[in-house]
Amino acid sequence: MNMKHAVIGILAAVCFVATSVLLPSLGHAQADPKVAKSMADLKAATAKLGAPKLEGKEAVSGKDASALYFGTSKINNNFDVVDAVVKANGGTATLFAKTGDEYVRVSTNVPKDNGRATGTILDPKGKAIIEINAGKAFYGEVDILGKPYVTGYEPIKNAAGAVIGIYYVGYAK
Repeated sequence: MNMKHAVIGILAAVCFVATSVLLPSLGHAQADPKVAKSMADLKAATAKLGAPKLEGKEAVSGKDASALYFGTSKINNNFDVVDAVVKANGGTATLFAKTGDEYVRVSTNVPKDNGRATGTILDPKGKAIIEINAGKAFYGEVDILGKPYVTGYEPIKNAAGAVIGIYYVGYAK
């Protein structure tokens, strides 16, 4: 009888692990097709430039931020990649650099009253940051600077696997 319980327990554990590994994450399963396409384009455009890294600091809109690079291309205050993604797909795009415990918008076309929302930070109490800090993607509706967006956030990881920034794409609701 004990052997039967042990076998059933082992089978249940194997099924649980297999299910969690083989099924896509809930966030990706619910990703809006436009958001998924824009995210793929953003990641492909940065991958063409090279591996991501943080090196030094560079202010963005008066806020001190870590300098985010893809290969030798510094992304802070450079809008070529985010603007190309939006030109092809619509919506908005951002690259965040991890600066201390914050994620600072170093390249973005998210609008703010006086232009681009560079130098602003990812909401530290928002839905996305919990998943990002766990090294996972977040897809869903969030409030960005007071406006609702359908979004996707994915961690930018360096060669060692540490989260150094965030890829973001979204569409105003």
